[in-house]
Formats: sequence, structure tokens, C-alpha cells
Amino acid sequence: MAKGKVKWFSAQKGYGFITTDTGKDVFVHFKEIQGDGYKSLEEGQPVEFEISAGPKGEHATRVVLR
Repeated sequence: MAKGKVKWFSAQKGYGFITTDTGKDVFVHFKEIQGDGYKSLEEGQPVEFEISAGPKGEHATRVVLR
């Protein structure tokens, strides 16, 4: 799993970006946040995730809080 921190996340829009520990920005959608209940992320929050290729480029999947 990759590690990083939330760069920004809009709960209203349901997406944002994670910056990996290597400095790469990766798109994240709220549906990829693991866990029950309201799914949102806070700026600077440490996370672990998988990186998958999609039609618009790479995106984070299976996002969990560290």
C-alpha cells in the first residue's frame, strides 16, 4: 500500500487529492474511503491506499486512515 497525506478534499464535491510520500498527487473519490458512515477526509490527514489506473489517469483506491 502507498502512504501519503490528504492535500485537499471537498466533502461537498466528494473528491480531492492525496500527496504520496514520494510527492506525487493522486485523485481520490469519496467512494474509495473505507469504513462505515459519512466518508470524508481532512487536509493533512495521513492515509494508506492503493493506486489504480483509470480512464482519466491514476487514482487512489481502498483509502484507509493511518
